[in-house]
Amino acid sequence: MRRYLPLLLLFGLSCSFFIPEPTPTSAPTQTPAPPTETSTPAPTSTHTPTPTEPVTTLPDPSTVRWTQVVGGLNSPVAMAHAGDGRLFIVEQPGVIRIFEGGGLLADPFLDIRDRVVDSGNEQGLLGLAFHPDHAANGWFYVNYTGAGGATFISRFSLAGDPNRADPGSEKVILNFSQPFANHNGGDLAFGPDGTLYIATGDGGSAGDPQGNAQNLNTLLGKVLRIDVDGGDPYAIPADNPFAGSGRPEIWDYGLRNPWRIAFDSLTGDLYIADVGQGAWEEVNFEPAGSGGGFNYGWDFREGAHPFEGVAPGGLTDPVAEYSHNFGCSVSGGVVVRSPTLQAWDGVYLYGDFCSGLVWGMIRDASAAWQTAVLFDTGLRITSFGADAAGEVYLLDRGGAVFRLEPAP
Repeated sequence: MRRYLPLLLLFGLSCSFFIPEPTPTSAPTQTPAPPTETSTPAPTSTHTPTPTEPVTTLPDPSTVRWTQVVGGLNSPVAMAHAGDGRLFIVEQPGVIRIFEGGGLLADPFLDIRDRVVDSGNEQGLLGLAFHPDHAANGWFYVNYTGAGGATFISRFSLAGDPNRADPGSEKVILNFSQPFANHNGGDLAFGPDGTLYIATGDGGSAGDPQGNAQNLNTLLGKVLRIDVDGGDPYAIPADNPFAGSGRPEIWDYGLRNPWRIAFDSLTGDLYIADVGQGAWEEVNFEPAGSGGGFNYGWDFREGAHPFEGVAPGGLTDPVAEYSHNFGCSVSGGVVVRSPTLQAWDGVYLYGDFCSGLVWGMIRDASAAWQTAVLFDTGLRITSFGADAAGEVYLLDRGGAVFRLEPAP
C-alpha cells in the first residue's frame, strides 16, 4: 500500500471526471414552459438519523473495512434509495439496477439506452433522485446526456410494479445544450426543503472558454434549485437568490464540474465536490439555511489558487482541497450517519477517481475543518452513496459496489 501523509488540510480543485478533452458537439436547446414562482415547500425527509455526541476528530480507519457487496455492473456512477431496503444503482450507459437482499435483481428498474448518449467518457446516465413522496406518486428523476449531447432532467413513473419503471413515462423537466462533451456535472438531490438541486458543469473543453461558470444567464457551471411540485414543468422557489436577475433557477455558481453533491441527512448542510483542471481538486461546504448565491470562483480560481483573470471580491473558498500529487479527479461523497459506525458520525467521505484514495473530513472542537487520507483503495471511485438505514457505499467504475463496515 502506498503511504500518504495525513496532513492534507488541503484547498483546491482539479481536472475533470473521466478526463480526455472532447471534441465540440452541437446540441439543440429546448426551453420548457416559463416557470412560475412559488414559496418553498415544507421540509421532507426519508431518513431521520439519531443525534449522537458530536465527533470532532477523524476516527481510526483500521476499525472499518470496505466490503464488496455486488459486482458485474457496467460502469456504475451513482446510487440512490427510495426510502426502503432497496438500493438503485445507475449504470452510465443508461440502465438502473436494483440491489436488494444481498444481490442484484435480474431485471433492470429502468433501461433508457435508446435515448442516452454516452459516446464521451463523461456522458451518459449520470444522476438519480427519488421524489420525497415516491411511495405515493411513484416518481423519480434522472439526469442524462441525450440527443446532440444535451442535458436532460426528466421525471419517470413506475409501471405498476415497484421494481419496474415505465420507459415511456418520461416527462422532460429541463433540457439545455452542452457545447462540449465533457463537464456535464450530472448529480441530482432533493434537499431537506423538498426542492430539487441539480449540479451542472461549465460546458466543457478546458479553461471554461465560453465563460459559463461566471455567467448568470446560463445554467452551466452551477448548482440549480427548482420546485418540481409547484409548476409545470417546475416552479422557481421564491427565495432563490437570483430569482430577480439572471436565470432564476441558479442557486450557486462559479463551478467547473461538480461531480457529486450531497446533503447531510441530519443537518441539511450541502457538500459540493468540484473537479478542477490542472493542479487542484476541491470540496465546498454550504451550511443549511445559508440562502445560496455563493460564487465558488471558477475560472478566476482553481480551488483557492489563482487561475485566470483578476478575481472579484466575495468568492467562497473551498473547505478542503488536494493537489494532483494525490489524484486527478475528485468524486464527491457522503456524510456518514450510520448507526453501525457511531465513531464516524458526521464524517464526510470523498475520494479520487484516479488514485483511489479516500479522505475523511470533519470539524474539530474549534469548528476548524480537518481532513486526511484514510483509505488507499486502488479503485476507480466514481461515487459514494447511502441506503435508507444510513449505511455507506462506494462505487467503482470497474463494476463493483463496496459497503463500509466495522472491521472484524
